[in-house]
Amino acid sequence: MALTELILLQRVEHLGQMGDIVHVKPGFARNFLLPKGMALRATKNARARFEQQRAQLEAQNIQRREEAERLAERMADLAVVLIRQAGDSGALYGSVTARDIAQAVTKAGLTVARQQVRLPAPIKNLGITEAQVSLHPEVVIPVQVNVARSEEEAERQARGEAVVPDQDQDDILGELHAEAAAEEAAQEAAPEGDVVILATETINGDG
Repeated sequence: MALTELILLQRVEHLGQMGDIVHVKPGFARNFLLPKGMALRATKNARARFEQQRAQLEAQNIQRREEAERLAERMADLAVVLIRQAGDSGALYGSVTARDIAQAVTKAGLTVARQQVRLPAPIKNLGITEAQVSLHPEVVIPVQVNVARSEEEAERQARGEAVVPDQDQDDILGELHAEAAAEEAAQEAAPEGDVVILATETINGDG
């Protein structure tokens, strides 16, 4: 597949800086970089036009970055709460996506689009997760995402309290309860006065 040659008009993570000539897959160029104004096709005329406007573009980029940095200072320690239904194990009935986080962040006072939210994978369990919001290609802020079944539960999680029982502890307690129940059932089923042997061991091969 032939790659598409572009001129970057801004820094693009994992790709390059403003002014770099890059080669990308046609779909990435057509569906993302070009429609968002992040790049131009690297034709001869486009290269010449870019060089003529480079100083202006760099100045505009610096201005936008400085504005983003000031906004990042005001929105430091940003945290949002999302109330969702979940089972006893903490697994959500559904998931929390970048779109959900963008909506919550916007409601908290910082207007962002879904594309600005960086979330490695949808959140599928109760708890606190850190997402990132890109205010500018060079300015990214962390956002604490507190997913809980109620506001009260969210407050407990924010204080560091566990709202979902520890699975290992549950397994141990479950085994102990099962053993106790089996022993109690065996005692009740045995004739009065008999001794119930719950486990036996053969010694020296003798029966």
